[in-house]
Amino acid sequence: MHTTIKSAAVLTPLNNDEQRWAAVVGRDAAADSLFYYSVSSTGVYCRPSCPSRLARRENVRFHASCADAERAGFRPCKRCKPGQPLLASQHAARVAGICRLIEAAETLPSLDVLAQAADMSRFHFHRIFKAVTGMTPKTYAAACRANRVREMLAHSATVTEAIYGAGFNSNGRFYAAAAQMLGMTPSSFRAGGVNAVIRFALGECSLGAILVAATDKGVCAILLGDDADMLLRDLQDRFSRAELIGGDEGFEQMVAQVVGFVEAPVLGLDLPLDMRGTVFQQRVWQALRGIPAGTTASYSEIAGLIGSPKAVRAVAQACAAIAVAIPCHRVVRRDGTLSGYRWGVERKRALLLREAGK
Repeated sequence: MHTTIKSAAVLTPLNNDEQRWAAVVGRDAAADSLFYYSVSSTGVYCRPSCPSRLARRENVRFHASCADAERAGFRPCKRCKPGQPLLASQHAARVAGICRLIEAAETLPSLDVLAQAADMSRFHFHRIFKAVTGMTPKTYAAACRANRVREMLAHSATVTEAIYGAGFNSNGRFYAAAAQMLGMTPSSFRAGGVNAVIRFALGECSLGAILVAATDKGVCAILLGDDADMLLRDLQDRFSRAELIGGDEGFEQMVAQVVGFVEAPVLGLDLPLDMRGTVFQQRVWQALRGIPAGTTASYSEIAGLIGSPKAVRAVAQACAAIAVAIPCHRVVRRDGTLSGYRWGVERKRALLLREAGK
């Protein structure tokens, strides 16, 4: 999967009233979930992004929640409606419902049907769905079908049974899409990846040993660790039935590119990836690739961004995919502290410091 998506929302720390006032002056929507402000001259409280006329600083107080503002005697603003869910949250909830509808459908409902279910216009729905998930409804449906194919191939008695069980109405349509969905022939997939060829190379960087592996579709693994032999055994465990071949000189240039990014993140890293996972995992990976270098996002923000605000734990489990190319090191706890990282918290800290130019 090689995608380009929009940036994920990033939580900006607001530690004092000076910073909060700057957010109000700038009508910063990113601060809307962090605090509220009240205006003594009007008796109302607002979100930081409220479009109302800017109040005088001496009349403004800050509150951690709507309840705090109302206990202080203020009523909600009728323009920004601080007591109601954020528009982005409303959109995410609607899109999450449409995702469930697509996942349950044997064939993709038309765009008009989906838009009607979301209570939006056709054009508006298409734009909002792509903004929330990073995919068009058609692409999302294709990812759902690919996931269904993988499950059916693993549990069906024959490939033909899996084809029809996944919703394809002809063998021809399935085989035309099989390579893109599976990265190999259906029979090889059923055999656990046997006959798949994966090239790999080992290298060294300031964070320790590094291993890069790729199929002919793209990079399928980047591993970091203290012991090169352990990394190779990890690769063998991941792809136990594939043929592993040491990369040639040209492939080692790819390793050099990854090492270069680790040492100097400003160089950027744009590699084709061969990522096979569930629809949910793909959505998480897309969101992670949208977090700009030098910034962080929380697990809950990523969950909200993909339309599954309650799936924070599942987001954390999906994070450890391909080191640095899927930048899960940019995901932190809600309070900004570092949490577990498959390749070590100290490596995570080092990567973040380098991306911040420190």
